[in-house]
Amino acid sequence: MHRFFVPADSLRDKQVILTGPKVHQIRDVLRMKSGDKIIVLDNTGYEYTVALIKIERRQVVGELLDSKISEGEPKTRITLYQSILAREKFEWILQKCTEVGVCCFVPVLTQRSIVRRLESVTTKKITRWQSIITEAAEQSGRGKIPMLEKPLNFSDVLTGIGDFDCCLIGSTQTDIPILREIIKGKDSQIEKIALFIGPEGGFTEKEIADAGCGGAKAFGLGKRVLRTETAAIVASVLILYEIDR
Repeated sequence: MHRFFVPADSLRDKQVILTGPKVHQIRDVLRMKSGDKIIVLDNTGYEYTVALIKIERRQVVGELLDSKISEGEPKTRITLYQSILAREKFEWILQKCTEVGVCCFVPVLTQRSIVRRLESVTTKKITRWQSIITEAAEQSGRGKIPMLEKPLNFSDVLTGIGDFDCCLIGSTQTDIPILREIIKGKDSQIEKIALFIGPEGGFTEKEIADAGCGGAKAFGLGKRVLRTETAAIVASVLILYEIDR
Protein backbone atom coordinates (compact mmCIF):
# COMPACT_ATOMS: atom_id res chain seq x y z
CA MET A 1 0.00 0.00 0.00
CA HIS A 2 1.08 3.57 -0.64
CA ARG A 3 2.39 5.38 2.44
CA PHE A 4 1.93 9.05 3.36
CA PHE A 5 3.27 11.08 6.27
CA VAL A 6 0.68 13.52 7.58
CA PRO A 7 0.56 16.08 10.42
CA ALA A 8 -0.65 14.53 13.67
CA ASP A 9 -3.70 16.81 13.75
CA SER A 10 -4.89 15.28 10.45
CA LEU A 11 -5.94 12.23 12.45
CA ARG A 12 -9.08 12.75 14.49
CA ASP A 13 -12.38 11.01 15.26
CA LYS A 14 -11.36 7.80 13.47
CA GLN A 15 -10.73 9.76 10.27
CA VAL A 16 -7.78 11.27 8.45
CA ILE A 17 -7.92 14.31 6.20
CA LEU A 18 -5.19 14.75 3.59
CA THR A 19 -4.65 18.07 1.86
CA GLY A 20 -2.12 19.80 -0.38
CA PRO A 21 0.13 17.85 -2.79
CA LYS A 22 -0.99 14.51 -1.38
CA VAL A 23 -4.47 15.12 -2.82
CA HIS A 24 -2.98 15.57 -6.28
CA GLN A 25 -0.89 12.42 -5.87
CA ILE A 26 -3.84 10.28 -4.72
CA ARG A 27 -6.44 11.75 -7.05
CA ASP A 28 -4.57 12.55 -10.25
CA VAL A 29 -1.32 10.57 -10.22
CA LEU A 30 -2.32 7.31 -8.54
CA ARG A 31 -5.97 7.67 -9.62
CA MET A 32 -7.19 6.01 -6.44
CA LYS A 33 -10.89 5.50 -5.75
CA SER A 34 -13.15 5.31 -2.70
CA GLY A 35 -12.55 2.01 -0.97
CA ASP A 36 -8.85 1.89 -1.83
CA LYS A 37 -6.50 1.56 1.14
CA ILE A 38 -3.39 3.51 2.06
CA ILE A 39 -1.11 3.74 5.09
CA VAL A 40 -0.70 7.07 6.85
CA LEU A 41 1.98 7.91 9.39
CA ASP A 42 2.01 10.71 11.95
CA ASN A 43 5.79 10.60 12.56
CA THR A 44 5.42 9.03 16.01
CA GLY A 45 6.46 5.53 14.94
CA TYR A 46 2.90 4.32 14.42
CA GLU A 47 1.28 3.54 11.09
CA TYR A 48 -2.43 3.52 10.32
CA THR A 49 -4.32 1.56 7.69
CA VAL A 50 -6.88 3.85 6.08
CA ALA A 51 -9.75 3.23 3.68
CA LEU A 52 -10.49 6.17 1.40
CA ILE A 53 -14.10 7.30 1.65
CA LYS A 54 -14.11 10.67 -0.10
CA ILE A 55 -11.79 12.02 -2.80
CA GLU A 56 -12.39 15.66 -3.62
CA ARG A 57 -10.49 18.35 -5.45
CA ARG A 58 -9.02 19.94 -2.31
CA GLN A 59 -9.00 17.11 0.21
CA VAL A 60 -9.10 13.35 0.65
CA VAL A 61 -10.94 11.82 3.60
CA GLY A 62 -10.23 8.34 4.90
CA GLU A 63 -11.49 6.06 7.66
CA LEU A 64 -8.97 4.66 10.15
CA LEU A 65 -9.18 0.86 10.18
CA ASP A 66 -6.31 -0.15 12.47
CA SER A 67 -2.94 0.93 13.79
CA LYS A 68 0.35 -0.67 14.77
CA ILE A 69 3.93 0.22 15.56
CA SER A 70 5.94 0.57 12.37
CA GLU A 71 8.56 -2.12 11.84
CA GLY A 72 10.76 0.10 9.68
CA GLU A 73 12.63 1.95 12.43
CA PRO A 74 16.03 0.69 13.60
CA LYS A 75 16.79 0.41 17.29
CA THR A 76 20.27 1.80 16.70
CA ARG A 77 20.09 5.50 15.92
CA ILE A 78 22.73 6.76 13.51
CA THR A 79 23.32 10.48 13.18
CA LEU A 80 25.21 11.06 9.94
CA TYR A 81 27.50 14.07 9.99
CA GLN A 82 28.01 14.40 6.25
CA SER A 83 30.35 16.88 4.65
CA ILE A 84 28.39 19.04 2.22
CA LEU A 85 28.92 17.85 -1.36
CA ALA A 86 27.78 18.79 -4.84
CA ARG A 87 23.99 18.81 -5.09
CA GLU A 88 23.42 15.45 -6.80
CA LYS A 89 25.79 13.57 -4.51
CA PHE A 90 24.46 15.08 -1.31
CA GLU A 91 20.85 14.44 -2.30
CA TRP A 92 21.75 10.86 -3.20
CA ILE A 93 23.14 10.35 0.30
CA LEU A 94 20.01 11.79 1.92
CA GLN A 95 17.78 9.50 -0.11
CA LYS A 96 19.72 6.26 0.19
CA CYS A 97 20.76 6.63 3.81
CA THR A 98 17.13 7.31 4.72
CA GLU A 99 16.24 4.05 3.01
CA VAL A 100 19.03 2.25 4.87
CA GLY A 101 17.96 3.51 8.31
CA VAL A 102 19.87 6.67 9.27
CA CYS A 103 17.82 8.62 11.83
CA CYS A 104 19.36 12.10 11.62
CA PHE A 105 21.40 14.10 9.11
CA VAL A 106 23.73 16.98 9.94
CA PRO A 107 25.27 18.79 6.93
CA VAL A 108 28.82 19.76 7.87
CA LEU A 109 31.16 22.36 6.41
CA THR A 110 34.66 20.88 6.40
CA GLN A 111 37.98 22.21 5.20
CA ARG A 112 37.70 20.43 1.85
CA SER A 113 33.95 20.88 1.35
CA ILE A 114 32.92 22.07 -2.08
CA VAL A 115 30.69 24.63 -0.32
CA ARG A 116 32.79 27.29 1.36
CA ARG A 117 30.21 29.21 3.43
CA LEU A 118 27.23 28.08 5.50
CA GLU A 119 25.24 30.95 4.01
CA SER A 120 25.35 29.10 0.68
CA VAL A 121 22.92 26.54 2.12
CA THR A 122 19.69 28.41 1.47
CA THR A 123 16.25 27.83 2.96
CA LYS A 124 15.10 26.64 -0.46
CA LYS A 125 17.84 24.02 -0.51
CA ILE A 126 17.01 22.78 2.99
CA THR A 127 13.33 22.53 2.04
CA ARG A 128 14.28 20.40 -0.96
CA TRP A 129 16.48 18.17 1.20
CA GLN A 130 13.62 17.67 3.66
CA SER A 131 11.30 16.71 0.83
CA ILE A 132 13.79 14.12 -0.45
CA ILE A 133 14.11 12.62 3.03
CA THR A 134 10.33 12.49 3.52
CA GLU A 135 9.69 10.81 0.18
CA ALA A 136 12.45 8.27 0.82
CA ALA A 137 10.99 7.52 4.28
CA GLU A 138 7.55 6.90 2.75
CA GLN A 139 8.96 4.68 -0.01
CA SER A 140 11.18 2.59 2.26
CA GLY A 141 8.67 1.81 5.01
CA ARG A 142 10.11 4.03 7.71
CA GLY A 143 7.92 4.88 10.70
CA LYS A 144 9.52 8.26 11.31
CA ILE A 145 11.00 10.93 9.07
CA PRO A 146 14.72 11.28 9.79
CA MET A 147 15.62 14.65 11.26
CA LEU A 148 17.53 17.19 9.21
CA GLU A 149 19.56 19.51 11.39
CA LYS A 150 20.88 22.91 10.39
CA PRO A 151 24.30 22.97 8.67
CA LEU A 152 27.26 23.43 11.01
CA ASN A 153 30.97 24.07 10.83
CA PHE A 154 33.09 21.03 11.63
CA SER A 155 34.56 22.65 14.74
CA ASP A 156 31.10 23.40 16.13
CA VAL A 157 29.93 19.83 15.61
CA LEU A 158 32.63 18.36 17.84
CA THR A 159 31.22 19.96 20.98
CA GLY A 160 28.20 17.62 20.94
CA ILE A 161 29.70 14.22 20.17
CA GLY A 162 30.06 13.32 23.83
CA ASP A 163 26.32 12.61 23.92
CA PHE A 164 26.75 9.52 21.75
CA ASP A 165 27.56 5.96 22.80
CA CYS A 166 30.01 5.72 19.92
CA CYS A 167 31.52 8.23 17.53
CA LEU A 168 33.15 7.13 14.27
CA ILE A 169 35.00 9.15 11.65
CA GLY A 170 35.86 7.81 8.22
CA SER A 171 39.49 8.04 7.15
CA THR A 172 41.63 7.05 4.17
CA GLN A 173 44.62 6.30 6.40
CA THR A 174 46.01 2.79 6.07
CA ASP A 175 47.12 2.17 9.66
CA ILE A 176 43.70 2.25 11.28
CA PRO A 177 41.18 -0.51 12.08
CA ILE A 178 38.39 -1.29 9.66
CA LEU A 179 34.85 -0.51 10.74
CA ARG A 180 33.93 -4.10 11.58
CA GLU A 181 36.79 -4.41 14.08
CA ILE A 182 35.56 -1.38 16.01
CA ILE A 183 31.89 -2.25 16.30
CA LYS A 184 31.94 -6.06 16.36
CA GLY A 185 30.39 -7.49 19.51
CA LYS A 186 29.10 -4.17 20.80
CA ASP A 187 25.44 -4.57 19.85
CA SER A 188 24.22 -4.44 23.45
CA GLN A 189 26.30 -1.37 24.32
CA ILE A 190 25.47 1.04 21.52
CA GLU A 191 22.17 2.80 20.87
CA LYS A 192 23.29 6.18 19.53
CA ILE A 193 26.09 6.50 16.98
CA ALA A 194 27.66 9.59 15.43
CA LEU A 195 29.05 8.80 11.98
CA PHE A 196 31.32 11.32 10.25
CA ILE A 197 31.86 11.04 6.50
CA GLY A 198 34.14 13.51 4.77
CA PRO A 199 34.17 15.25 1.39
CA GLU A 200 36.04 14.28 -1.77
CA GLY A 201 39.61 13.99 -0.60
CA GLY A 202 38.52 13.08 2.92
CA PHE A 203 38.99 14.87 6.20
CA THR A 204 42.26 16.64 6.85
CA GLU A 205 44.69 15.18 9.37
CA LYS A 206 43.85 18.03 11.76
CA GLU A 207 40.12 17.35 11.50
CA ILE A 208 40.65 13.68 12.30
CA ALA A 209 42.96 14.57 15.17
CA ASP A 210 40.48 17.10 16.57
CA ALA A 211 37.67 14.54 16.35
CA GLY A 212 39.91 12.01 18.08
CA CYS A 213 40.46 14.41 20.97
CA GLY A 214 36.68 14.52 21.34
CA GLY A 215 36.45 10.73 21.52
CA ALA A 216 35.87 9.81 17.87
CA LYS A 217 37.50 6.66 16.51
CA ALA A 218 38.92 6.73 12.98
CA PHE A 219 37.97 3.79 10.78
CA GLY A 220 38.56 2.51 7.27
CA LEU A 221 36.32 0.58 4.91
CA GLY A 222 38.84 -1.85 3.46
CA LYS A 223 41.44 -1.90 0.73
CA ARG A 224 39.40 -0.13 -1.95
CA VAL A 225 38.94 3.63 -2.13
CA LEU A 226 35.26 4.54 -2.09
CA ARG A 227 33.64 7.74 -3.24
CA THR A 228 32.30 9.76 -0.32
CA GLU A 229 28.66 9.13 -1.27
CA THR A 230 29.38 5.40 -1.44
CA ALA A 231 31.20 5.44 1.89
CA ALA A 232 28.23 7.05 3.67
CA ILE A 233 25.87 4.33 2.51
CA VAL A 234 28.26 1.43 3.04
CA ALA A 235 29.24 2.54 6.55
CA SER A 236 25.60 3.00 7.57
CA VAL A 237 24.67 -0.44 6.24
CA LEU A 238 27.58 -2.14 7.98
CA ILE A 239 26.81 -0.51 11.32
CA LEU A 240 23.14 -1.48 11.25
CA TYR A 241 23.92 -4.98 10.00
CA GLU A 242 26.43 -5.57 12.79
CA ILE A 243 24.68 -3.79 15.67
CA ASP A 244 20.95 -3.41 15.06
CA ARG A 245 19.00 -6.48 16.18
